[in-house]
Amino acid sequence: MQYQKEYEKWLNSPLLNEEGKAELAAIADNKKEKEYRFGGELAFGTGGMRGIIGYGVNMMNVYTVRRATQGLATWICSLGKAQMEKGVVISYDTRRNSKVFAKAAAGVLAKNGIKAYLFDSVHPVPMLSFAVRYLNTAAGLMITASHNPKEYNGYKVYGADGAQMSPEDTEKVVAYIEKITDYLSVEYDENSPLITPVPETLDKAYIDELSKLSLSKQAVEKCGADLKLVYTPVHGSGYVPVMAILKKLGINVTVVEEQTKEDTEFSTVKVPNPEYKETLSMGIALANKINADVVFGTDPDSDRLGVVVKDEKGEFVALTGNQVGILLLDYILTRLSEDNVMPKNAAVVKSFVTTGMAKALCDEYGVALYETPVGFKFIGEKIKQWETDHKHTYVFGFEESCGYLRGTHSRDKDAVVASMLCAEMVCYYMYIGKTVYARLQEIYQKYGFMLDNTVSVQYSGLNAMKEMNAVVDGLKTLSVKELGGANVVALRDYSAAKRIVTATGETQTLDIPKCNCVYYELEGGSFVCVRPSGTEPKLKIYYSLKAENEQAANARLEDMKAAVNALLEQAKQ
Repeated sequence: MQYQKEYEKWLNSPLLNEEGKAELAAIADNKKEKEYRFGGELAFGTGGMRGIIGYGVNMMNVYTVRRATQGLATWICSLGKAQMEKGVVISYDTRRNSKVFAKAAAGVLAKNGIKAYLFDSVHPVPMLSFAVRYLNTAAGLMITASHNPKEYNGYKVYGADGAQMSPEDTEKVVAYIEKITDYLSVEYDENSPLITPVPETLDKAYIDELSKLSLSKQAVEKCGADLKLVYTPVHGSGYVPVMAILKKLGINVTVVEEQTKEDTEFSTVKVPNPEYKETLSMGIALANKINADVVFGTDPDSDRLGVVVKDEKGEFVALTGNQVGILLLDYILTRLSEDNVMPKNAAVVKSFVTTGMAKALCDEYGVALYETPVGFKFIGEKIKQWETDHKHTYVFGFEESCGYLRGTHSRDKDAVVASMLCAEMVCYYMYIGKTVYARLQEIYQKYGFMLDNTVSVQYSGLNAMKEMNAVVDGLKTLSVKELGGANVVALRDYSAAKRIVTATGETQTLDIPKCNCVYYELEGGSFVCVRPSGTEPKLKIYYSLKAENEQAANARLEDMKAAVNALLEQAKQ
């Protein structure tokens, strides 16, 4: 058996460290575990790679990190000496082995004659993205598994523009990686003089850039000191920069002290994902204790922000990523209009699985709205495109998974600037005698209630990705004219970049990067979308359903879920 041979090769290699030998020896009689670790390689896609920490070719360890970095190094060397001298900047979060993996990557780059800037402490994704252009490097590396459970870590590659590496360049890097069949013999030098610290000036420069994006200075000056805001970094990398920007603005913040510790086990939460209310439970408890107004939480790499606010009864409710995105979009467009500084060619970008409510708001303000596939790198590509052709001025981008970006300092989602804007937004509504929750209800009353809900279907095993993609492929073969009591206006097949109008069969080309996804446009501005996750073994189903009120929307959701489940069963046949 091939996986058995690979297992024995690793176990018996003199290049495998003692920790690895002990771990692999312990699974000698576990066929299933050996097959998982050595039956397939950890995939390197457009989001880099992400996996469970452990030894084997399908796991995150120093050897898979070195192999991936050697592929990246070979690609950079192929670009010439100037790019090698520009180098690569490397950051990492608080996860298990993040710093170890960062040093391993730096060692491989240096061995290849490439300069490596290495942060001397944890720094979040948006600061890594900022650092790429601040230092004018050829690329960037972020060691993180974002909001995944503690058992995971990952490796994200950024291009010279500060956005996650383009599919075209990723394909070239992957080609070099795949040529390396011996994981254990990749050479490295972690003591090379080519490895240098990131300049201390970067942290201040980043915070200064964020402060330029302030929209309500008067409201913050009036209400910031009185605002009661509870913040938790959930043991992650957001603590220092989030506190720095809120302090610079004069926002009163109380932190959840127990969760400021850089804990690799994230021991106070089930999963370090601020999308879940239970992840912010300690923050909510503290907020109730001090009678706070709002609770913020960021994930380990501080690119996602979770928000909890008080409803009309004074009880804390967790806002979804879509709701926070809509509130921020409304706030930004409102303030730009009020101050008469809205760019004439202003544009907003969102992923196509993000709430349909965005269109109503953008239409209200005469702002262009663009959709991209899931993945903030595609929003980053729009920023880069418009800086070149000047067709639009980027004002905001967001994804339903709690990812937001105002400004172009970063080319990835930024929970630090989102924290600043959300704090400002709370102050703004306090200043005019309103609450954030009340404003959300006003939006619903004006445009209709929009219920956004995401369901994840868990898959497992080596063939998980293949099985999920097969289900999506199966959906494309089905003729669906009605779904959950709603007429299907059109089907979007993003793998073919085409839109098929249900009534006529007319096919239209979509100007969007291809991805394996099926999207059902429903009458009245609702949609249902099915896609395999690119980072986890989950099939994700997105519902964005418009109704006259929340009760009607919830009833409609149950009907729609039943209809979609039946459709998925058909697709498997």
